[in-house]
Amino acid sequence: MTTRNSLPRPTESELEILAVLWNAGSATVRQTQEQLSKRREMGYTTVLKLLQIMHEKGLVKRDESDRTHIYSAAEPRERTQQRIVSNLLDRAFEGSASSLVMRALSSKKASSKELIEIRAMLDEMEGKRK
Repeated sequence: MTTRNSLPRPTESELEILAVLWNAGSATVRQTQEQLSKRREMGYTTVLKLLQIMHEKGLVKRDESDRTHIYSAAEPRERTQQRIVSNLLDRAFEGSASSLVMRALSSKKASSKELIEIRAMLDEMEGKRK
């Protein structure tokens, strides 16, 4: 099993499963499959196999204390997002955070609430620099 610092980047399907687990806290294969099927059809055995692979990769934890295994995300959503963004920043934007942010904001219109949150974060970061 990999260490927490070297967890692999999740695939698109793995991210969908992680989203279910982050929202639920933990879930069985059946519960995960039912939630995923609300968005797109995904069979039980497919979800089971993906969760087994994700467990081997260290992306999820598995509680085997009961007959029905319970899965949970190995790390919080924010940490996974941070790893994905950090990797994208290095690979696609040559480490330039401003380029990443500008591209993100030009790609999809931010809501008023999101813009307020962005401004607050920028003000906070600016205050720490002074």
